[in-house]
Amino acid sequence: MSNTIFTGCATAIATPMNPDGSINYEEFGRLIDWQIENKIDGLVICGTTGESATMTDEEHVEVIRYGIKRVAGRVPVIAGAGSNDTAYAVELSKEAERLGADALLHVTPYYNKASQRGLVRHFTAVADAVNIPVMLYNVPSRTGCGIAVDTYKELAKHPNIRAVKEASGNMSTVMGIAADTDLDIYSGNDDEALCCLALGGKGLISVTSNVAPLMKHNEISLYLEGKKQEALEIAKKLYALDKAMFMDVNPIPVKEALNLAGFKAGECRLPLCSMSDEMKAKLKAVMEADGLLNIV
Repeated sequence: MSNTIFTGCATAIATPMNPDGSINYEEFGRLIDWQIENKIDGLVICGTTGESATMTDEEHVEVIRYGIKRVAGRVPVIAGAGSNDTAYAVELSKEAERLGADALLHVTPYYNKASQRGLVRHFTAVADAVNIPVMLYNVPSRTGCGIAVDTYKELAKHPNIRAVKEASGNMSTVMGIAADTDLDIYSGNDDEALCCLALGGKGLISVTSNVAPLMKHNEISLYLEGKKQEALEIAKKLYALDKAMFMDVNPIPVKEALNLAGFKAGECRLPLCSMSDEMKAKLKAVMEADGLLNIV
């Protein structure tokens, strides 16, 4: 494949669960097919939205394996393989490559964190171990560890580090990446997607597209085609939904949204729990306004 992993909108896909908390592979496959039928440009499996943090090692590998097999080459699959343990991240990355992932998503180490020097060594160890593109994931609000522009510049020298999912909310950082590196930039925040595209971004990794894949695909593709006003109109229409997806901790709202859309997404695994009735009512109202209730 080319150095660019995908162009457009990829879904950070949720992982449906059965009532007993086990993974509902049948519904996961149904959701994957529906995403692709609605023109999504890529899928991120076992990311934050996929609840990788509460999966066993065996589940993590099996969800990646199942997802890649179900996708069957129809769109690129980016496998979440990040960890705060570099040795484990390396092994999981090698396994995801063996299973056929098109690229890897690597979040900054969480809890133990790392210095900028440590980040260079961590991500370099991963990139040295594989032969597929690595996408760095900068989301300091969740990890407590952010990537500085100078660190991006150093990491961009590695031939396997080709992209970044930027969810820092800092457009100055995005501008620095665009100005000082050749990394492909993807927005990690739905409501900042057009801002990132304006700075040269290649696309969006979306949470909202779990329930609105076609609209999110159209928002990004129209902008990239130069139809910026049309793209902006879709972004404005979806703004309330973008915000509702984060009224509680991700992926609590998106799993509720999938249930309201007609999927059997189930609930999140503890320590994440269902939203309040007040939040559920607000989410339902936003989805009703966008015509997204019971659509499957």
